[in-house]
Amino acid sequence: MDKFEAMRVFCSVIEAGGFAPAAERMGLSTSAVSRHVAQLEAHLNVRLLNRTTRRMSPTDEGFAYFERCTQLLADLEETEASVAGEALHPRGRLRLTAPIALATLRLAPAFAAFSHQYPDITLDIQLSDNVADFAEEGLDLAIRVGRVGSENLVARHIGETELLVAAAPEYLERAGSPANPEELVRHDCLTYTYASIGNQWSFEDKTGKPINVRIGGPLHANNGMLLAEIAAAGGGIALAPCFILQPLIDAGRLRRVLPDWNTPHLPIHAVYPTRRHLSAKVQAMASFLKDWFAAQ
Repeated sequence: MDKFEAMRVFCSVIEAGGFAPAAERMGLSTSAVSRHVAQLEAHLNVRLLNRTTRRMSPTDEGFAYFERCTQLLADLEETEASVAGEALHPRGRLRLTAPIALATLRLAPAFAAFSHQYPDITLDIQLSDNVADFAEEGLDLAIRVGRVGSENLVARHIGETELLVAAAPEYLERAGSPANPEELVRHDCLTYTYASIGNQWSFEDKTGKPINVRIGGPLHANNGMLLAEIAAAGGGIALAPCFILQPLIDAGRLRRVLPDWNTPHLPIHAVYPTRRHLSAKVQAMASFLKDWFAAQ
């Protein structure tokens, strides 16, 4: 039994969610994938996977082994890359996750340019506004706006985005335009589920004095683009990054609210697990995005 190949197959089964998708990903037959995992279980004398007719999931021992294998294989890949000179020419599959709106509205051109510059790297992009689990999802890199999450991650600052407040002209005609942040308590405010600030919106006046307002409203959602469209339909006032709201403001579908008050700027980070050896492909993407944001 080739232990490293068996480890790779086992990790692929966990990441892909089953034997068949792992076989397709690795170019093997389903029976070959199953045989590799069975040999690994026999070698370790422990059950790594729970198998039923409906689903497959790792046992506690299997998940712990998966985490160790992921680290070991990453270190092995980096070592081989260094010896072979791949550090100068990054290659391989790069699995990353990014917020839906940021990726769709801002990062699509960056991903296209990155693929052109690094043709030997295959991008596998998963979009989610939730904080991803690196081990469970087999990720190499996450792009996050605002909060980073776990302390066991390295966060490299690559850019920032301004928050804007906006509402549809018809909503403001119906409900009135707030003259100051305190008046937001009388309005229908649309809130974002994953916001680190919760239902509290922050502002600064012209002197830099901070003002925090606890807002409320009839609707919560876990997607900023949806909140912006609801606001544009007259559903209330939205607080969201400028890359979401500004195009709707430019189109006349939304109007700035409280434009004389400063709103926070959220940092954008490239996040990856703490490792002794950071893979060249992750370094390449993090550096590329930092330069790309700086040029915007």
